[in-house]
Amino acid sequence: MEVFGHLLPYGLDWLNLLVRWLHVITGIAWIGASFYFVWLDNTIRPPAPGSELASKGVSGELWAVHGGGFYNPQKYLVAPGELPKELHWFKWEAYSTWLSGFVLLMIVYYFNAQAMMVDTAVADLTSWQAIGIGIGSIVLGWIVYDLLCRSKLGQHDLAFGAVIFTLLLASAYVLTHYLSGRAAYIHVGAMIGTMMVGNVLMLIIPGQRKMVNAMMAGQKPDPVHGLKAKQRSVHNNYFTLPVLFIMISNHYAMTYRHEHAWAVLGVIMAAGVLIRHFFNLRHKGRVEWKYPIAGIALLLALAVAIAPKAPAARDTAADPAAQFAAVQQIIGQRCVSCHAAAPTQPGFASAPAGIMLHDAASIRQNAVKIYEQSVQLKAMPIGNLTNMTDAERAQVAAWFEAGAK
Repeated sequence: MEVFGHLLPYGLDWLNLLVRWLHVITGIAWIGASFYFVWLDNTIRPPAPGSELASKGVSGELWAVHGGGFYNPQKYLVAPGELPKELHWFKWEAYSTWLSGFVLLMIVYYFNAQAMMVDTAVADLTSWQAIGIGIGSIVLGWIVYDLLCRSKLGQHDLAFGAVIFTLLLASAYVLTHYLSGRAAYIHVGAMIGTMMVGNVLMLIIPGQRKMVNAMMAGQKPDPVHGLKAKQRSVHNNYFTLPVLFIMISNHYAMTYRHEHAWAVLGVIMAAGVLIRHFFNLRHKGRVEWKYPIAGIALLLALAVAIAPKAPAARDTAADPAAQFAAVQQIIGQRCVSCHAAAPTQPGFASAPAGIMLHDAASIRQNAVKIYEQSVQLKAMPIGNLTNMTDAERAQVAAWFEAGAK
């Protein structure tokens, strides 16, 4: 039993690696297909009036060259006159991405919720309470989004986009007041990802099936299914850059550890939407540089706004040896349970990011990271599991600002 307990974190690390790899692969396939078809839809040009293509119901076509071959995709306004024998569907990329993402969410966050989701400085929750809030936000997010899509608001793209952005911003605000910043961000991402896969599962694919079934029955497909699917597909396209940032956000504590982390996320999501909108317009032949410029300006303004403050002047006359001894003792008590060759903190099979702080040389080598993570961002220890005090953080700061001797 003791051997099993020792190997469990190691096995979870391997499971994390493999599922994360799968998630990235399927995510690339899904987002790549989304980007391609939105580009295709925006780039095709209508055939000449009275041409053979126009008489067949083709609403647009284009010629492309790739990989040494020429391609000539065509889009029908509603459907071709005859259903082809072989028809390719694009759905498993979406399903596989969401399923692997949810398994990854369980491995990283739900199996170790006390460390990864709970921050007692934010809210003193049990693991099950934190997990319940996380899952509840994902489910509720989809329900509200879908209802808004089906309402009259869904017919007005700009107003709808503003409301959905406000919904996500409000969700980020609430989650950052209950969960750790890192867990709050990832659950906003999971909420968006669920909206995206829900669009595929609940509307896009069923609509396409209805069109195919109508053709098989010798009936003319109802174009409303194609229009609804197109709308949700465009929504997914605008969701992609925000959700991609959230997927990598756990590496950037300067964002999710900020006191207004929800607003930081809102600015980054807005910048992503503006940049995505530029490319969508560009595919249609419109080059509107104001959108990427606005997006970049938002990111630059954010970087300045959340930059760490200059350290206050401190007494540098302290004995360096005594100062370091105090810091080494703090790190030994608060950090080494995770940052060691064989971590003793439950749920960790290896030192996070490979950083070990077990001796003087390793502490000195990682002085900048220690200062950044424990003093400037207060991101470490994770969820302050080991209860590092503000006084101890101040001691680390004094040591570093005196030259980390």
